[in-house]
Parts: sequence; C-alpha cells; structure tokens
Amino acid sequence: MNVARRKPRSARIGIFGVGYHVYWNQFPGLLDELMAKLDVLAGRVRATGATVENFGMVDKAQDAYALVPRLKAADLDLIFCDMLTYATSASFGAIIRNLDVPIVLVALQPLAAMDYAKATTHMQLANDDFCSVPEFLGVAIRMGKRPPEVILGTLDNDPAAEAEINDWCEIAMALHDVKRARIGHFGHPIEHMLDMQTDQTALTAAFGCHIVQTEADDLLRFSRDIGDDEIERKCAAILDLFDTPEPVADPLTTKLTPEHLRSAAFAAVALDRFVDHHELDGLAYYYEGEAGSPLRALVTNLIVGNSLLTAAGFPMCGESDLKTCLAMLLMDRLGIGGSFAEFHPVDFREGFALVGHDGPHHINIAEGKPVLRSLLKYHGKPGSGASVEFRIRTGPITMLSIGVKADGRFKFVLAEGESAHGPIPATGNTNTRGFFGPDIRAFLKRWVYEGPTHHFALGLGHRAASLRRIADALGIESVVVTKEN
Repeated sequence: MNVARRKPRSARIGIFGVGYHVYWNQFPGLLDELMAKLDVLAGRVRATGATVENFGMVDKAQDAYALVPRLKAADLDLIFCDMLTYATSASFGAIIRNLDVPIVLVALQPLAAMDYAKATTHMQLANDDFCSVPEFLGVAIRMGKRPPEVILGTLDNDPAAEAEINDWCEIAMALHDVKRARIGHFGHPIEHMLDMQTDQTALTAAFGCHIVQTEADDLLRFSRDIGDDEIERKCAAILDLFDTPEPVADPLTTKLTPEHLRSAAFAAVALDRFVDHHELDGLAYYYEGEAGSPLRALVTNLIVGNSLLTAAGFPMCGESDLKTCLAMLLMDRLGIGGSFAEFHPVDFREGFALVGHDGPHHINIAEGKPVLRSLLKYHGKPGSGASVEFRIRTGPITMLSIGVKADGRFKFVLAEGESAHGPIPATGNTNTRGFFGPDIRAFLKRWVYEGPTHHFALGLGHRAASLRRIADALGIESVVVTKEN
C-alpha cells in the first residue's frame, strides 16, 4: 500500500562544527579538510528531507556565545554538533547551557584506522573526532543539562552511523510536527471510559500541540453539496485500495454492499472537507447523534475515510482518544505507521495476543491488501456500514500508549514485539498476532502495571529507543515494558 502523504514530513535541523582555533596556523589545510567533513554531514541530513541550516565552525568561546542567539532564532527541532577534531568545551558550554533543543554530538572520523607507519599529527587531528566528546558530556552534566547523545563511527561506509543520523532526523520530524500540530476534537469519550478523559491544556503544555474544538454538525454542513461525481471518484479510490471478499463465519458480516460503499465514500468526502476547513493535522472524536438522523448516518460511517487519512499521515482516533492520536502522529512521523489498536483475545496455545481495533487504521502498513466488509452492526456502538480488516506486516513491531499518572503528568508506555503470520478473525476489524517477551502472560501483566490507556499506537520495526528519545526531548517519563531493567 502506498497512500500519498497529505503533506511531506519536515524538520528544521541546525548543524555546526567544533575545532580548536590554535590549530589553523599550526597545520595548513586542516581547517579546509574539516569544513569539507562538515559539508558531508550537512548533505546527509538534507537528504532526509529536513531543512538544514549550517552554522559553520565554532572554535572558541566567543563563537559559542555569538552562536546562541542565532540558534534560538532559527526555531530548530534538533542540533547536530559535528566533532570535527579536538575542541575545548568552551566552544560548547554556552550552547548547551542556553538551549532547550536536543543536541547530538556526531563523531565520524574519516579513517577507519590510521596508517600508523605513516601517521602524522595532522592525520591524528583530522581523525580526532572522539577526543573531546568526554569533555563536552562532562561539562553538560556539570551544568545540570541532559547529556547529549553521541553518534560514533566513520564518515564513510558506516551503515550503523548513517542509521543513527537518519533516526535522529526522523525524531526531529516527529518533534517538529507534534509541537505545531492542530488536533481536532468533537464529541466526547464513550461514557464510562475514564482512561480516555484528557486535559487539553495539559496536552498543549506537554506536547505543544493545539486542540481545535470542532462541532460534529460541521460534517453535516460540509456534506450538503457533495455531488455524485465526487462520490463516484471516492468509491473508485476505495475499491482500488481494498478487497471486498465474501463473509466467512461471523453473521454480523456480509460482502461489502453498494449502499455501504456509497455511505463510506460520502462520509470520506465530507471528512476531507472538514479537516481542510479546520486546517487540522489529526482528529479524535466520538459522537452518536440522534437515531435515524443524517448526522448519525454520517458519523457512524467514517471508518473508511479515517483509514485513508491515517495512511496519508493524518492520524484519526475514534472513541475520543486524543492521547493515542498523538501517539499515532509520532509513529507516523518516524515513518513506521501507527495504527489504532488495543488488546483482543489471547492465544494461550501459541503464546500471542491479537492486537487491533474497529475503526481507523494505517493501511499503508497492512500485510497485503486490506479488506472491507459490511457490518450489520458495530459492537458496542450505534450504526452499521463498511469496516476495515487487515493485519500489519510481519516482523518487528512497536507499541506506544500514552498514559496519565496520578499527578496528571503523561507517561510513554512502550513495548517491542513481533508480528507473525497466521489466521485472524474475519470480523471486519484489524487484528495482528503479536508475540512479546518473555511470554505473553508475563508481558501483559507488566504492560498493565505501567499505567497505559487501553488504546495504543501500533507501528513497524523496533523503535522504542526513538520514541524514548522523543519523550526525553519533551520531558515526559517513558518505560519500555519488554526491556529488562
């Protein structure tokens, strides 16, 4: 699947290099070599799609103090400090003290090893990238700042170092968008779902996002002049993306009916208009409407449109779950999907839990072509209509639930596992066979003890470390349930 993004991922990343000004007269040509190395890093970061501002060389305390206001004015999401050669920590102290942006030290020496028989002091200095890393971290710790993380390796032919650079660029993209996101909301949590209640001011304080309070009636307003041609185009787009198989065992399911397809397409067009009008980056909602009313028919047929938007990088959360909407946004900006999920029945024979949900899903991470089924009723909710069924791709997976502690602060509850092949229930809901260590019983107990909500975002890969770095940057507690100690 490859539903195009509504807007490209982006981030503002600053780069500067450090060195020691005394060297330049002592070793002719060294400065030019180091600046070329800085350009290599800037090019790699720019290749990720980030906007890069290269601030050049900082080689003495005066430069560091002068750079601080320029870094602040650039409105950066991340800073790479390129450890080009040895540098005194005065070239860094004022920067780490005065900025509250994640800073990563990059120490990539040109040579995997020096030719010791031909080694010179010039050669050593050109490869002295790690030399002042201990000094820089020591000063950051003495100043009471979070120690900057370190990327260590070689400038070329180092996949591990390049992967770390890419990871940090994706983290910057997640931070960039969550701090600026306009997350729409209408309706209310399902009555009695106490874990869904969310302080919207607290979300702005913790993440930077703005919650846009909208009205369900806006959907009705934007649906009034939808033409048949728009509905037909949306129907065609839906059928191009989804399979529509015959039912299996569940009597609540039928083959997708033309009426349900048209209702889903109609609602999807109205939803597109709605999010464009409010300039939203995501939406959480739950609304029932009056039985038999046009509004109920509309709000209970958003599942397909939700899934199209979620795959396009616009997270949609049912059951009014604002916290999971943000979790899905963070996963999407890391490039790993982020599907709406909860725990379904446990398979004690094979040792896995089904993870999925009814409602919006990130169909770009589906294993094979996703399925649409007509449901005669939605369990626990009013209405009937088209519903999405798929499993996510096999391989490593990550889960993120954003819980709330007794003091009102948020907490990232994370886990890594594996998605495996095997049958899933043909019920018109998503379900993935999730295996988690050390065994499913122990894992599920550990998971709930950390205080997650019953929903979480489900994505591809093992990216708990990336999400923990995001939590650290936002000052939010995090725990990885599947990691020992």
